[in-house]
Amino acid sequence: MIQLREVTLRRGVKVILERASVTLQPGEKVGLVGHNGAGKSSLFGLLTGRLHADAGSVEWPPRWRLAEVAQEMPETADAATDFVLQGDTRLMQAQAELAAAEASDDGESMAHAHQAIDEAGGFDARARAQAMLLGLGFKRIELDAPVNSFSGGWRMRLQLARALMCPADLMLLDEPTNHLDIDALVWLEAWLLRYAGTLIVISHDREFLDAITRTTLHLEATQLTRYSGNYTAFEEMRSERALQSQANFAKQQERVAHLKKFIDRFKAKASKAKQAQSRVKALARMERIAPVLTSADFQFEFREPLSLPNPMLAFEAVACGYRDDAGRAKTIIQGINRSVLAGQRIGILGANGRGKSTLVKTIARTLPPLAGHITQGRGLRIGYFAQQELDVLSLQDGPLMHMVRLARDVGPPGREQELRDYLGSFRFVGDMVTQAVGTLSGGEKARLVLAMLVWQRPNLLLLDEPTNHLDLTTREALSMALNEFEGTVLLVSHDRALLREVCDEFWLVTEGAIKPFDGDLDDYQRWLLEQAREQSREEAREAARTPSAAQTSAGSAASTVPPGVRRDERKAAAAARQKRSDDVKPLRMEQNRIDNRLGVLFAERDNLEAGFAVAELAPEKIAEAGQRLKLLAEEIERLETRWLELGARIDELTAAMD
Repeated sequence: MIQLREVTLRRGVKVILERASVTLQPGEKVGLVGHNGAGKSSLFGLLTGRLHADAGSVEWPPRWRLAEVAQEMPETADAATDFVLQGDTRLMQAQAELAAAEASDDGESMAHAHQAIDEAGGFDARARAQAMLLGLGFKRIELDAPVNSFSGGWRMRLQLARALMCPADLMLLDEPTNHLDIDALVWLEAWLLRYAGTLIVISHDREFLDAITRTTLHLEATQLTRYSGNYTAFEEMRSERALQSQANFAKQQERVAHLKKFIDRFKAKASKAKQAQSRVKALARMERIAPVLTSADFQFEFREPLSLPNPMLAFEAVACGYRDDAGRAKTIIQGINRSVLAGQRIGILGANGRGKSTLVKTIARTLPPLAGHITQGRGLRIGYFAQQELDVLSLQDGPLMHMVRLARDVGPPGREQELRDYLGSFRFVGDMVTQAVGTLSGGEKARLVLAMLVWQRPNLLLLDEPTNHLDLTTREALSMALNEFEGTVLLVSHDRALLREVCDEFWLVTEGAIKPFDGDLDDYQRWLLEQAREQSREEAREAARTPSAAQTSAGSAASTVPPGVRRDERKAAAAARQKRSDDVKPLRMEQNRIDNRLGVLFAERDNLEAGFAVAELAPEKIAEAGQRLKLLAEEIERLETRWLELGARIDELTAAMD
């Protein structure tokens, strides 16, 4: 187990922990939460030995192997698969021992090394490494590409895969979801749920924490508080405690009433579309935890737009993409014929590289359309939050100077004192308004970009991954502000909680086109699973169509084999095909049974969720239903994993029969 006893930790003059104690059991999956700057990463440094306690003790089994994601950008020409394999420290050690034994011609040591390699899973290590890369979104043609040929976000995915490759007893993950899209997130969640060791994860993605953690460790005011349950359970327990406190009761009640008002307003106009109903549930959650949201130290709201043109945008046969240095067009999305209306909340879904950011940049006029025409409504005012927006801030200037330039060059105009007061509402107070942006944290830079966005009074918000550097408190504030915003929102995000709470409809960017997605995020995750299954089947069919070198050479030599031998070989081949056919039948039967069982489970889950939405249940009934939903989710996950395993085996056998 991991034990912190009366630990005090200081970084400079700042106290991170003061006489803090906590115990974590082996195999626990723990979410470490707290606002930006609370010291979560410092706690990781304490566990790894990079930092040392000023008082107290930190203990965990000395034989435990530790894995964490390296934060530095890898610079190496090693192939991607080889780089990930190097994360398996036990296998690397065994291979080094084998090389030393071979160099000294020590037969006994070679035998021991071969046994160690076998125990480390060396026979399938390369396949496991490549499966991780594919799960994290890499293409097959990229598996052997040099590490330094990838962009920064993809190199961080390589660092994540390398950490997952380590056979660790304790895994520390600090913001592992920052560079992942939703399909890679779903894969990572499934992998971590199967991980048998102790896991501590820092994340600002609430749905990710809910999916994988069963214990929450809250770092606040130099103390560690342990909660049983995932992040949602932690929120609700904090909410109950906040209700019991009377210190901010009047302020909270006023904000709760305001929150309930816009929730009720939305419910009254929500359509029966699945995604709208999903959003109703998300807003109902916000109502339950209103005391936590209202007592948060950061809230803001978008100013009322000066006008609301309708439609905001009209696309006519638009193509989006880039032009290379020679002026040649590289089209990524084409044939866009859609309208964006006042008040719409649109979530843009799709895997990385399919064109989500390209679409947003084209709407924002950062990129010109390659074909077609975009008509803008009169009075359209776009507020654009780009992924790289934090990188283009002037690092030597302070927040006030940024606001002065914005008010002067873009508008609306404002006096210096007005700008100072405005920055104060975004927690830039005192000398912080003149502090160089380069010395601010990632979360503080993101708040500055939000402040600059709000000042412009947009009526159309284009948000491309706005939460990458925001802590959970600020994400909740952004969600509430977007729900109260009177204009239109187009949102690209891997934060599923934000998508659920903000968006009424979804566009799917896939196969070079934009299609409406008639479903909610749960449907999208099931669609991703089916796409993965189909890709696996197609790869198996392709492998069957492409003969190996051994098969080709065998075919070319067949003419030299005597007829009697060829007849015996044909008989043996026919018998082998029949055996494989017999082997496939029970697998298909098991798949059919799983399909039938999944249908029953999905129906039961939908009924339970519908009961939560429409009925006033007694507390004990809610608890029973919650426990049943948890069991259903676990059984569904287990059956879907087994379905995929069966599908892969069936594809392998049927390919061999062709």
